[in-house]
Amino acid sequence: MDLLSYSFFQNALVGSFLASIACGIVGAYIVARRLVFISGGITHASFGGLGLGFYLGMNPIVMALLFSIASAFGIEWVSRDGMVREDSAIAGVWSLGMALGVIFIFLTPGYAPNLSAYLFGNILTITVWDLVYMAALSMALIVVFTYFYWEILFIAFDRDFAQTQGLPVRLVEYAMMLFVAITIVLTIRLVGIMLLMSLLTIPQMTVNLFTDSFKRIIFGSVAIGFVACVVGLWLSYLIDVPSGAFIILILVVVFLAAKAIKAHRAR
Repeated sequence: MDLLSYSFFQNALVGSFLASIACGIVGAYIVARRLVFISGGITHASFGGLGLGFYLGMNPIVMALLFSIASAFGIEWVSRDGMVREDSAIAGVWSLGMALGVIFIFLTPGYAPNLSAYLFGNILTITVWDLVYMAALSMALIVVFTYFYWEILFIAFDRDFAQTQGLPVRLVEYAMMLFVAITIVLTIRLVGIMLLMSLLTIPQMTVNLFTDSFKRIIFGSVAIGFVACVVGLWLSYLIDVPSGAFIILILVVVFLAAKAIKAHRAR
C-alpha cells in the first residue's frame, strides 16, 4: 500500500486504466476484423517515427504518431484497391519502419537515445500529459462506439453486407485505422513496441473463449487488461523486472488458465 503514496505509481495506475479502455475497444475491432498483423505492422512502423524524431530533435511520440497514421492509411489504401496483397503491404511497412528507425537513430548526433522505454515499455515513466492524451482518446472511443456501434459492428464482421445496406464502409474503416494508430502510439510507454500487439489481442481472445458478443468482449477485455496491468505492475516492482514484459506474461497466464477452464468444462 505504500506504493500508492508515490505520484509515479498513481500515474501508472491511471494510465493502466485508460490504456485498458482504449486497447479493449480498439482491440475488439482488430480481432473481429482480423487485423492483428496490421496492428503489428503499424506498431513496428512507429519505430521509424521515433528514430526520425530523435534525429530531428523533435518529440519522438509525435513523429511516431504521424508515421503510424501514414502507415495505417497506406496499408488500408493499397490492400483495398488491390494494388498489393494485404500481407505483403504489412510486411513492407513493418520492415521499412524498423529500418528507418535504426538508420535515423544511428545518424542522430551525440549520445544514442535510450530506447528501452519505447521498445519494452516502462509505465512508471508516463507523465501527466500522457494521461491527458490517453483520457481524450478513451473518451473519443467511448463516444464513437456509443453512437456508431451497429455500423462498426456490421462493417467489422461483414463488410460486403454493410456495403449493400448503404453504410459508409470506407469512412468507418479509415476512421478506425486512425484510432488504431493513435492507440498504438499512446500506449507504447505501457508495454513497448515489441509487446504492444499482445495487449491489443490477448484480452479479447480470452473473453472470446466464453462469449461471441462483441459488447461483452469489449467490457471483458477492458477488465482483464486493467487487472493484468495492475498485477503485472505490482509484481514487476517487487521483483525489479520490466513492467511491460510482466504485464504481457500475466495476460498469457490468464489466457492459458481460461483455455484450460474451457477445455475442462467441455469435457
